[in-house]
Amino acid sequence: MTSPAPAGPARRAAVLGSPIAHSLSPVLHRAAYRALGLDGWSYDRFEIGEAELAPFLGRLGQEWAGLSLTMPLKRAVIPLLDEISDTAASVSAVNTVILTDDGRALGENTDIPGLVAALAERGVTGVERATVLGAGATAASALAALGRLGAAEVTACVRGEARAAEMRAWGERLGVTVVAAPWAEAAKALDAPLVIATTPAGATDALAGAVPPAPGVLFDVLYEPWPTALAAAWSAAGGRVVGGLDLLVHQAVCQVELMTGLAPAPLVAMREAGEAALADR
Repeated sequence: MTSPAPAGPARRAAVLGSPIAHSLSPVLHRAAYRALGLDGWSYDRFEIGEAELAPFLGRLGQEWAGLSLTMPLKRAVIPLLDEISDTAASVSAVNTVILTDDGRALGENTDIPGLVAALAERGVTGVERATVLGAGATAASALAALGRLGAAEVTACVRGEARAAEMRAWGERLGVTVVAAPWAEAAKALDAPLVIATTPAGATDALAGAVPPAPGVLFDVLYEPWPTALAAAWSAAGGRVVGGLDLLVHQAVCQVELMTGLAPAPLVAMREAGEAALADR
């Protein structure tokens, strides 16, 4: 893919989505700009739904370096872009738009490398078997990450046959063997060495009482409220927990590097800023 415009003064970036008021992305990216000495850079948030996305992109000027995207825009943006990376194409989801100096809009997915990096930071660099709780774009990214970690089989716990079929299809596309299980059997699937929860707030609370006596690693992609009931129970049972802030920081590190052209991004400063912001809420 074409490189972004070089770092310089008076550049803009932002996170788009709906709802968006809760997003910590401005905190993380602004912390990165401070640490990198990018005094002319700014990062904002905009409440943008699918219908507003194309007009918003059409109004962007040369001062824009990039965008972060959350739901419901990760798939809706694809037809509006000039090119997307192989990583983004593998899960049909773009969470990062790079705006180049020649006026092109390029799509990338930093959730997948963010998942891998967050797990590696906690000592998980490979896994043979795993469980994914939930379906959708984040679950697909989790499957892609698990493929990179060498998972031979993934149990996907979902609600309904349509979601089960979707996850099996993603598994086939990504080269990961997916065994779909009904949500009612999710408690049994918590005995996997790695469990990735991709569900909305409250969805896994009922599973807190089913944590196995010797749990492996739980990666819960939520960061607010934190800890989730499942994450708290997992930690209490002696299991390792990777949280949504870990994912948010690592995928944002990738975004900062892509948008500014500067690497490495300041991981520690970004995490500290995120932790402070969550503590103030």
